[in-house]
Amino acid sequence: MDFETLKDWATLENIMELIKEYRSFGPLPGILLPMLEAFFPFLPLFLFVMANANAFGLWFGFLFSWIGACAGAVLVFLLIRKFGQKRVFQFIKKHPQVQKLMNWVERHGFGPLFLLLCFPFTPSAVVNIVAGLSKINIYQYMLAVMTGKLVMIFTISFVGHDIRSLMTQPMRTAIVAVVIFILWYVGKRIEVKLNKSMEKEKGGHEG
Repeated sequence: MDFETLKDWATLENIMELIKEYRSFGPLPGILLPMLEAFFPFLPLFLFVMANANAFGLWFGFLFSWIGACAGAVLVFLLIRKFGQKRVFQFIKKHPQVQKLMNWVERHGFGPLFLLLCFPFTPSAVVNIVAGLSKINIYQYMLAVMTGKLVMIFTISFVGHDIRSLMTQPMRTAIVAVVIFILWYVGKRIEVKLNKSMEKEKGGHEG
């Protein structure tokens, strides 16, 4: 199956049919599809999330999509962190735009990564690779992935599960916006505490 055929095949109906076909495997198809998107970014994550929300219900669909997307992102990050110094990645690291993005991620940590990962159409594969090549702390990265993906996947699940009610009840849209702000604020507070404990640890080692 070539790229164009795959793109034509990837519709909500076809993906839901695929999930139903492998329903005997329980939540596995719902977790594996979003996980695969981290390795093959041309796959339509938003369709996988919407299909999960329709096939498994809002909450289970959201949970399976979130677990899969986070697991995939962290696996890509760890692979790049482990093999990023190999020759094959050197041309990526030397690219001026990649270097700028790496420096930006290293300087700002959690905040911008969280915001980037909140949006469904951010090229998360690029974010994972750049984060893996950078010197960002793995705990900061995992925190950004888990909270950012939570917001993004819940929003898509919420919209995909019942599009009509989101348009007729603007209060629901307002609740989503408030949840984004709360998660961002909590994430920033956790990051500050992480940085303080890391500095203390570093000071203890130097002492």
